[in-house]
Amino acid sequence: MWNRLVRVVRSFVGFFISVGENPEIILEQNIRDMNDQVPKMNESIAMVKANVTLLEKEESKYKAEVHDLASKVKASIEGGRDDLAGHFALQLEQLKSALARTQGQLATARAAYEKASIVKQSFLREKERKTREAMGAIRDYRRAQWQKKVADAMEQFEVAGISQTHDEMIRKIEEQTAVNEARMDMALDNVDQQKFQIEQEAEQMRASELVKQFKAEMGIVPIDASPTAAPKTIGMRDSQKSV
Repeated sequence: MWNRLVRVVRSFVGFFISVGENPEIILEQNIRDMNDQVPKMNESIAMVKANVTLLEKEESKYKAEVHDLASKVKASIEGGRDDLAGHFALQLEQLKSALARTQGQLATARAAYEKASIVKQSFLREKERKTREAMGAIRDYRRAQWQKKVADAMEQFEVAGISQTHDEMIRKIEEQTAVNEARMDMALDNVDQQKFQIEQEAEQMRASELVKQFKAEMGIVPIDASPTAAPKTIGMRDSQKSV
């Protein structure tokens, strides 16, 4: 009982594995997986692009502040307020340092965005190529499956004995036709033979009567022995009486 249960479980597992290893199903799933990766990639690239945009805005802000502080430093110097000029100069130095960091980050972000765009284009081209290959393979697989079904059907026709039965019936009909034709020929031969025998017997009978008639006329046999010759014998008697 346990062995039977194990065989049943193994058969189910084997069935699901065979279904799971179906090339058509696997390729279709691969196509879906590649299509699902596109939105995720777009989302990642959008985040990189957003970071570039924020850094660009921050750069613009720092540049404006640097320009404003530089103007204040110059104005303070021109107004004889070196203390204010020094204060603005310290702020300007800090802003320039922040601007430099922001510009470095912006350059990195722009390079990352360009690289992400290149990766996206490469991925889309590869996805399109693999999709075409997968669809072509799926069509070939379906065509092969259809051909397999046709071949199986043709083999079933052979196994069912249709061709064999057809040939056998044709052969039987030909044999029966040949037998019937032979019987007909034999029957016709028999009819002709019987007719020939009848004609031969009739000829023999007529020849025998003629011989008897001649014998009667010659007086070899009595006249009564040849009834067919009676009229001629009577004529001969009348001629003898007249003599």
